[in-house]
This record gives sequence, C-alpha cells and structure tokens, in this order.
Amino acid sequence: MVKNYPLASHKYARKAARAALAAHRQEKFWEFHGMLFKNYKALNDEKIQEIAQGLDLDMVTFNRDMASPATKMLITRDIRNGREVGIRGIPTFFINGKKLKKRTPEGFQEMIETELKRKRSGP
Repeated sequence: MVKNYPLASHKYARKAARAALAAHRQEKFWEFHGMLFKNYKALNDEKIQEIAQGLDLDMVTFNRDMASPATKMLITRDIRNGREVGIRGIPTFFINGKKLKKRTPEGFQEMIETELKRKRSGP
C-alpha cells in the first residue's frame, strides 16, 4: 500500500501526488509514479500534463480527478496519518504495522522473518 506524504519543500509535490492518484483511476499509477520520480527536478504543470498525455490518459477525466476534492482530502488524510505515526521523512516503511528502522536489504529480511515467525507461533 502506498500512502501520500508530499514534501513541503518541493513546490509540486502535492500536485504530483494528486496527479498520481488521478492516473491511478485510469490504472496507470505506477507508470505515472515512475515518470514523476524520473522527472522530479523538472516538475511543473506542463510536465505533469505531458506525462499524462504520454501515458495516453483521458485528459478530461485526469484533470477532473486531479482537481477533485476527494483526491485532495485523501492526500490530507495520508499526511495527517503519517504525522500521527511519527513519519519524519520519506520513504518510510512499515511491516505488519511496525516501522522499519534498519532500512537495508538485511533489515527488511530480518523484520519480515521476525514477523513470519511471530505469525506462525500465534499471538
């Protein structure tokens, strides 16, 4: 699951998050997301529109969904939830609701194995 936590320091982060959610409604979230990160230094309104067009999105629907109050509220909710659980930066990972502290491949492996053992042995 992906949650939105746009950086306040990036002028287009919130708009990019709205655009990715609008692309998701046309089943193109991951493609759009990848293009946003590939172009993060050049993001502006025109670049966001160019990415959407390049992915053959229905532009009327895309722009409507991007401006939708529901889309904006989802991002606001994600930010609020992130603050509530102590998110200070991104990316932040949770495994079974527990924040991953050791963000290395070994750290992921350890935590996943610990959670699998815990699941097998019961609550």
